[in-house]
Amino acid sequence: MIRTHNIKRRNILQALVIILYAPVVPLLILPRASANSHLEPLNKPHIAWRTQLSPEAYQVLFEHHTEEPSSSELNQEHREGTFICAACYLPLFQSQHKYESGSGWPSFTQPIARHVGTQPDHQFGIVRTEYHCIRCHGHQGHVFNDGPLPTKQRWCNNGLALNFVLKTDPLPLLRS
Repeated sequence: MIRTHNIKRRNILQALVIILYAPVVPLLILPRASANSHLEPLNKPHIAWRTQLSPEAYQVLFEHHTEEPSSSELNQEHREGTFICAACYLPLFQSQHKYESGSGWPSFTQPIARHVGTQPDHQFGIVRTEYHCIRCHGHQGHVFNDGPLPTKQRWCNNGLALNFVLKTDPLPLLRS
């Protein structure tokens, strides 16, 4: 009799657990989409990028070179629009966040959320924060904490790593 009573109690408890947690179970089992699910990283071989980019842009984006200061036409770009990755065309910066830093490279106070990734850069015996396009992993530049308010950040970008699209023009389709 005791055994039957324990089985019934266990069955009741199991039924309660199923009733209470049934709506949650699919959320626990199903894979969740990440915040960047629409920005899947490209696993494109570097040889393919070489055919689509100028040698100088390829060196900056995929060999981590830096262009000469004040060499980019984008330093003088002050129109409304979007700065996109020169490799995969992902929008990286809006023009309202561009400012003249005096550094010789196009500079921004902030990128478009979740469109860049960062990592430590230990070159030259100092630690800097490098950032790259989240889709193609093309090197864009470095971020420093000497920018204007409100962010106090300076996202210092290689001009060769960007293209500019006027606000009135449609953004190009992302390259795959």
